[in-house]
Amino acid sequence: MTSPTHADAAAALLAVNRRRRSIRRWVAIATLPLTLAALLLVIKLLSMYAFAHTSISSFVSGAYAESESAARGQDVLNWFEPVRAPYNIGTALAGAEKLDAARSELERALPLAQGLEVCPVLINLSLVVERQGDAAQADGDAAKAAELYGEALEITVETPEECSSDEAQRQSPQPNRDMSDTLDENQQRQQEKQRQSQQPPPEQPEQPEQGEGEQSETPQDKLDDIEDRLNQGAQEREDQLGGGQGGDGEGGGGTDRPW
Repeated sequence: MTSPTHADAAAALLAVNRRRRSIRRWVAIATLPLTLAALLLVIKLLSMYAFAHTSISSFVSGAYAESESAARGQDVLNWFEPVRAPYNIGTALAGAEKLDAARSELERALPLAQGLEVCPVLINLSLVVERQGDAAQADGDAAKAAELYGEALEITVETPEECSSDEAQRQSPQPNRDMSDTLDENQQRQQEKQRQSQQPPPEQPEQPEQGEGEQSETPQDKLDDIEDRLNQGAQEREDQLGGGQGGDGEGGGGTDRPW
């Protein structure tokens, strides 16, 4: 039996190297889907934080359209924390006074909330329904206003007691706003609004006939009086709901900001 020559050894080494390259190639092909999935996961997580940050900062500055647009970016392939996208969209819509659309988004967020995540969703939903009642009241539909105030009050009253806990406060998107105090204030205000909307309008006293020396009220006087009452009502609403820009520099007309 002859001993292997250098040529035989080189050929054997080349064959081994070919087998190794083939194995590495098949390993790379087999792991390619996992590598791509991991890359997409990282991109999705980074984009979620970017969209959330943009939604919050835009909302705080009063740019509600930009806040809504960023929140809708969170809604794409929304596998992680699914409650936050519809919550943020609804909150931005509420800031822009698009109350019907805001309510729909917050109601969509409600069944997606887990544990204490439900607390800010219920608070904002209650405020949006209350503001729908304000709009109905301003349109002169007292019956509809009373119905909406009742719905808002029911949401507030049925908010879980755990939402007043320290843990709920820490998880809140707006931790500097005391959640327990907010719930108490909302309940008292909504009860009062419901009571007032259910009262019959006061009877107008008969106006005595004007004497020759009395001056009748001019149309301009009436317009000024209406404008004064509208301005006063708007200011009261701002005071009650936290205003468009609160003392802590956060906008939103009383709703908690996006997450």
